[in-house]
Amino acid sequence: MGGAVIAAGLGCRRGCPGAEIAGLVRAAFDAAGLDGAARAAAVLFAPERKRGEAGLPAAAALLALPLRFLPDAALAAVADRCVTRSPRVAAAVGLPSVAEAAALAGAGPAGRLLLPRLSTPRATCALARPETAP
Repeated sequence: MGGAVIAAGLGCRRGCPGAEIAGLVRAAFDAAGLDGAARAAAVLFAPERKRGEAGLPAAAALLALPLRFLPDAALAAVADRCVTRSPRVAAAVGLPSVAEAAALAGAGPAGRLLLPRLSTPRATCALARPETAP
């Protein structure tokens, strides 16, 4: 599947290693059936509050993909479009799904989920893409 740039939204617990995050992103790409061109053009998105997490830039380096951080306001603006609802995450950070919100916000105003949240014990990943006219 080629076309528009894929936004890979990420969430992680403190101290999550980059290899775990990168492996989860690869699993998400596989689950979505993305080809090499789509994978190579993807961009990773995470909440600004996670800027200090060493695992995020480590994962970006392992995947050879850019990593961008998003402000809380951008994540909150798309929260109603998340399909996964975690009461624990909502209580902790005010979002139903950090990864889905990051993916949707990263994909832009017309972004839509391509793959809902996948998770490991310490990380989450969701994929979104900009909606394009048929």
